[in-house]
Amino acid sequence: MKITSLGYLRVESPNAKEWATFGPEVLGLAVSEDLAGGPDTVSLTNDDRPGRLQISEGPHNRVQCIGWELPGAGDLADAVATLEQAGVTVERGTAEECRAAKVRQLVRFTDPAGFTHELFYGQLVVPGSFRPGRGTAGFVTRGQGLGHVVLVVPDLTESLDFFCTVLGFRVSDEIDFDGNTLVFLHVNPRHHSLAIMGIPGMRGLHHLMLQVEDLDDVGIAHQLVLDRQIPLAMTLGRHANDRMLSFYVRSPSGFEIEYGWGASTVDVPDQWVVTHMKSTSIWGHRPGDAPPPACLEPVSPPAS
Repeated sequence: MKITSLGYLRVESPNAKEWATFGPEVLGLAVSEDLAGGPDTVSLTNDDRPGRLQISEGPHNRVQCIGWELPGAGDLADAVATLEQAGVTVERGTAEECRAAKVRQLVRFTDPAGFTHELFYGQLVVPGSFRPGRGTAGFVTRGQGLGHVVLVVPDLTESLDFFCTVLGFRVSDEIDFDGNTLVFLHVNPRHHSLAIMGIPGMRGLHHLMLQVEDLDDVGIAHQLVLDRQIPLAMTLGRHANDRMLSFYVRSPSGFEIEYGWGASTVDVPDQWVVTHMKSTSIWGHRPGDAPPPACLEPVSPPAS
């Protein structure tokens, strides 16, 4: 399967409208003006593709959908065949759903952990349209996509097999810490577009990473978070695997935003060597003052 990048993320949250200020004023995202998601949806982007991040009003903090980009119609047809051969039920998006997602075509399925994913091609691009909510040098997207997401899954082995064997993700590295294992997966030069962590009986979105072009933008955002007394989930630090310098801020919807700069890239995938580490960070990334995550939910064990 030829997934090329993380295309978009849709989230439900009772605090969706808080993103109308948090997104542009703190993170520097642009507000997408169209209301395809309705008046109760805040639509944001970090480049010339409108609506990459949508937060809709709802009773729970939870992921609605994760969108993955494919090169074209033929690749989407091949992906459907691969999913169906693996016994995965695939639902084709309606014309209205494709317009709302701003893509040519999409299909939808559920992974073993219960997350809904969409595969699509032809995401809308409006050249020169990105207008950040505050002064910023911009974000690293282009062929690397929106950023990366880290998911908590109840069965790490099952999810890892699905993402690698069925969807074609490749392992970048693995980190063991505090009794947990994090596996990082890439589909393009970004060190990881997805990471998964196994916690039995739990499922949810841990964080979305946004990468900026300029180190000063990390400092500016960090200062804004402190000035506005927004809870920090993790302090400034540098990761051991992708070498990103970042901090983690708790979003209005209970998951974290990793805001970072300077990550390493997977430039020659066929020569990439998977490493095993025992620490997530070289320095920093100490726990902040944020309460426990609010975007995790218990899941029932499979019927025996």
